[in-house]
Amino acid sequence: MVKAYLRYEQASSFGVITSLESNISYDSTGKHVFAPALEKVGIWHVRQGICSKTLSPSSSRVGKSLAVTSIASSASTSVAVGYADGSIRIWDSEKGTCETTLNGHKGAVTALRYNKAGSMFASGSKDNDVILWDVVGETGLFRLRGHRDQVTDLVFMDDGKKLVTASKDKFLRVWDLETQHCMQIISGHHTEVWSVDVDPEEKYLVTGSADQELRFYAVKQNMPHGSMVSDSNANGVDASGDHHMNENKWEVLVPFGEIQRQTKDRVASVRFNNSGSLLACQMAGKTIEIFQVLDETEAKRKAKRRLRRKEKKSSKEDVAANGDASNEIEKADTVTVPTVPDVFKLLQVIRAGRKISSFSFCPITSKDSLATVALSLNNNSLEFYTLKGSENEKTATIEHQGHRSDVRSVALSADNALLMSTSHSEVKIWNPSTGSCLRTIDSGYGICSLIVPKSKYGIVGTKSGILEIIDIGSATKVEDVEAHGGTIWSIAPIPDDTGFVTVSADHEVKFWEYQVKKKADQEAKQLTVSNVRSMKMNDDVLAVAISPDAKHIAVALLDSTVKVFYVDSLKFFLSLYGHKLPVMCIDISSDGALIVTGSQDKNIKIWGLDFGDCHKSIFAHDDSVMGVKFVRNTHYMFSIGKDRLVKYWDADKFELLLTLGGHHAEIWCFAVSNRGDFLVTGSHDRSIRRWDRTEEPFFLEEEKEKRLEELFESEIDNSAENRHGSQDEIIEEGVAGLAKKTTVDVLSAADSIIEALEMAEIEKNRLAEYEEEKTRGKVPDLAPNVVMLGLSPSEFVLKTISKEKTNDLEHILLPLPFSDALKLLSYMESWSLIPEKVELVCRIATIVLQTHHNQLVTTPAARPILSVLRDILHAKVKESKDTIGYNLAAMDHLKQMMASRSDAPFRDAKAKLMEIRSQQAKRMEARLDTKTERKRKKKQKRLEDGTHGHAWA
Repeated sequence: MVKAYLRYEQASSFGVITSLESNISYDSTGKHVFAPALEKVGIWHVRQGICSKTLSPSSSRVGKSLAVTSIASSASTSVAVGYADGSIRIWDSEKGTCETTLNGHKGAVTALRYNKAGSMFASGSKDNDVILWDVVGETGLFRLRGHRDQVTDLVFMDDGKKLVTASKDKFLRVWDLETQHCMQIISGHHTEVWSVDVDPEEKYLVTGSADQELRFYAVKQNMPHGSMVSDSNANGVDASGDHHMNENKWEVLVPFGEIQRQTKDRVASVRFNNSGSLLACQMAGKTIEIFQVLDETEAKRKAKRRLRRKEKKSSKEDVAANGDASNEIEKADTVTVPTVPDVFKLLQVIRAGRKISSFSFCPITSKDSLATVALSLNNNSLEFYTLKGSENEKTATIEHQGHRSDVRSVALSADNALLMSTSHSEVKIWNPSTGSCLRTIDSGYGICSLIVPKSKYGIVGTKSGILEIIDIGSATKVEDVEAHGGTIWSIAPIPDDTGFVTVSADHEVKFWEYQVKKKADQEAKQLTVSNVRSMKMNDDVLAVAISPDAKHIAVALLDSTVKVFYVDSLKFFLSLYGHKLPVMCIDISSDGALIVTGSQDKNIKIWGLDFGDCHKSIFAHDDSVMGVKFVRNTHYMFSIGKDRLVKYWDADKFELLLTLGGHHAEIWCFAVSNRGDFLVTGSHDRSIRRWDRTEEPFFLEEEKEKRLEELFESEIDNSAENRHGSQDEIIEEGVAGLAKKTTVDVLSAADSIIEALEMAEIEKNRLAEYEEEKTRGKVPDLAPNVVMLGLSPSEFVLKTISKEKTNDLEHILLPLPFSDALKLLSYMESWSLIPEKVELVCRIATIVLQTHHNQLVTTPAARPILSVLRDILHAKVKESKDTIGYNLAAMDHLKQMMASRSDAPFRDAKAKLMEIRSQQAKRMEARLDTKTERKRKKKQKRLEDGTHGHAWA
């Protein structure tokens, strides 16, 4: 009889506020921040400081390949999220649902940006490619190739008609999206270009690299003649600007100048705020430099002042050249060319306490501040700063729901209602069911921990050798006990709940007893511990376990052996040796029959505790085994490793039952519930994950087959990546290609269509035979085909194709053999009669014609089908176009009628009025400016005339 086991699945993941691989982004309302949390995206309410929603992908892939690497929010509720496996998911942030998944990249997505309308977005990747995506059609438009290294950032310009991309290959590229080619390559950076952005008015483009300066470029295309930027160039462009324009008509970006940065760290990101009045430059350290962007009038005024100072200085130096100086001042007044320092003024520097991962400007600005900036730090926290003039103020911090560093130990209470976790500087108490953090207590570096049974206390063993006693109820540290002279590596409760055992790097094994005492300076009685026995070993002790009958104690030493002693007399009983590297973890089964050890040599060994014989040695993980634990009252056990995996074993059959992947870094610790219905793991990625036992049974053979399939799928992906990423392949300069990539899903969809065509052909033959028999004589009624759900061959094939996404059709139909493509064309005449399927039929016909053009032309059998389709499809497409046109016209008419009845024309009047007023104010300022200049010149002329007169006299 084949035995069935119950499956464990990941139920929840908590403890991560923000991960390092991706950027953060505000939503369009400015109330929420999208923060990456490993494979999920948390939507944090800024004011309340709580995670209101989580965008969690449902995928067969797990772990690091599914990490979020880029986030871009649009003006609507949709948000695009890029992942490490190259996929992009578009989410509805209000509903929390995934609208579509787009596959095109073969490497991690490193940059995402929507155009202003939000109708399309561009993505850049580690595979050096840029892909343009249609949001409405949910499809890839085209792929842009040309960069020689990872694409780091990109930005749309000219109403989405042009795209500027930055790369680690030290070049910027400007792409014309209408003609799909590269129109300009900008060199000059000495190191990788990490970020690029353009201001909302598209006057300036700024780039950040590891160079000591920020580089600025003037955007040429939309400049009115004689404007500030058209005249300005760091290289001293001709004032007229026309000659230069004609000379380089393809140049979109012209070098404008550069600004020295304050710090030596490389630039991580540069971004303008929504109004374009501020520019933030984030370094790959703890600082963000905020620059103020001065408007045209202010910049010209600053440039004039600068020139005047320069001329005064030169006139002082050379008194004899008075006339020349005045002439030059007059010249400076007529042609003022602002440089980068005239336009961009360093306002302030934000200094965070920890390294900054990314930042985002709030799209909504309050009246009393310049801007609000959200920062994600590398210690798993979010900070919010309000910028006021040359000062900034930290207004909020989100850090309660996660550890600042990796989780080193986890412990469950006896009733499984509380979970205690320790890290570098704090202990946190969680509700393991909801994943909410209940308490945070400051502590030392906790390496191991234990919740005292039937009590509200926790015991933490630290790196410094101190035992900390924590009162969970009041969230306070009760006492620090100087326990060991080295790191306390492991702690194990004594089965009768009277105390516990600790082992340390100081070669000591110590037995402790709980006591409740009232201290002189305290009102209530508090728990304390006292050392009752100790045992000196001859090497560092790394792990300890006590048998459930409290008869034996097993300790693991640094010399790779495990020693077993009697608990009562502490006499030596057994020595277990066989591991090549130190044993990191031990556990003894509930019946005391088996002892399991996990080591740095990646092996698990199962021993009999009666004679110390090794039953089996299993190569368990691809890296050090960090923990092993039996499920209570069974011989099933779990193991965790630095290879990020949790594995479920049958210790009697020595079989691997399940592999649970999900963590993105080494798993340090775990705890199994008393009933074995769930387990909790803590990792270097700062997440705590809960895995629940489900009611779904599984069989060992099925699981083995599944693992082989996964291996096969990963090989398909790798082979595709290897084909793509061969270094010998020379990419054609600035070319466009197909946006999609072949995935396992696409291949299986192609198989299902081929299978449907074969079944339809068999059904056709069955129907033909039936009709033939019917003509000969009486036959019973034909039974419908159950496999085809009682549908006709044509309907069945259409149903199969309609299941697939239209944007995947090109890749799905590509592997179809010519004979199957002909069969597909033969069904299209009947499909085109269904009005809602006309678009699908046209798309399929176009793909088949493009793919098999040469064979169709030379195949006489295809001509009748093609001539019929030519006549039908043109008429049907025209009919559909007419219907859509009629509906659009009707909707436009309704819109006009509604507008004439409502107050819509006056709604934007206030904004328009404000705009007109600001323009008038600017004109008045300019007039006043010119008046004062005239007066100054007249005064200067009078003075000069006076001095000449005196000299003449």
